[in-house]
Amino acid sequence: MGITVRTRDLVDNFNLTLIAGKDGLHREIITSDISRPGMEMTGYFKYYPKERLQLIGKTEMAYFLELTDEEKRDRAERLCTDITPGIIISRGMKVPEILIEAANEAGVPILRSPRKTTRVISRITNFLEGKFAPFTAIHGVLVDIYGVGVLITGQSGVGKSETALELVKRGHRLVADDNVEIRQEDYDSLIGNAPPLIEHMLEIRGLGIINVMTLFGAGSVRTKKRISMVITLENWEEGKQYERLGLDDNQMKIMDVHLPNATIPVRPGRNLAVIIEVAAMNFRLKRMGVNAAQEFSDRLTNMIEHEKDSLK
Repeated sequence: MGITVRTRDLVDNFNLTLIAGKDGLHREIITSDISRPGMEMTGYFKYYPKERLQLIGKTEMAYFLELTDEEKRDRAERLCTDITPGIIISRGMKVPEILIEAANEAGVPILRSPRKTTRVISRITNFLEGKFAPFTAIHGVLVDIYGVGVLITGQSGVGKSETALELVKRGHRLVADDNVEIRQEDYDSLIGNAPPLIEHMLEIRGLGIINVMTLFGAGSVRTKKRISMVITLENWEEGKQYERLGLDDNQMKIMDVHLPNATIPVRPGRNLAVIIEVAAMNFRLKRMGVNAAQEFSDRLTNMIEHEKDSLK
């Protein structure tokens, strides 16, 4: 699913004032990279990244103001190309009239921010990187359990939504049910959220759609959450060998990120909500350096070694 970001989205999301070039607010932004046209102010446009947002800070503006009128007009006209999505002026600085004229003529929006240059760059870059992040959707349920984002997957009808309902009743927070939209916002970070249509909703077979926030309050839901681990539910198969100790670190790859993955067999009498709750707590312990399975294995090894020594 492609995301289209236009210059007007910056005006809507940040404290920016449109100074000129309103005809270009529909222009598309195709990269999260922001350029500071310092070299261009000197007249060197050979490698001018005209497809990027241009940000003029205090240094660039001071240099521009020292140019002759002819040089100012030349730089302004060459900065304002037919694909430049916009020029941002930081620190609330006054925009020279010659730059306003060139922007209006070329249809390049000039936006002014009262913020410092570095602050403007970081906030807009983060916004754009979030919009352009790799995206996928997975059939499952995402729940925040003790601060751990747990993605519950499995075949349709295995009990994912019912388990999520029990977890919400136990004080945890629902992020998404049925369809989890996932964005890779960093090389090792996956952020999950619900599509707007089904946000805060749970589908329970026999009951239908329920609104979790209405039933359990605002504290029972979250808009988005970083995914830390995956729990796969599957119907119990007699004779199949399931993990008993937890020494094996199984993983699931989603886009470019590998996440810890545990498979939990489902059969009558098993309280899945409690098991998943404990899995989340155990994940937190492992991150703090406490591994119960490894501790048991070490104890067993020491006991065997002790028995061998006593038999000598």
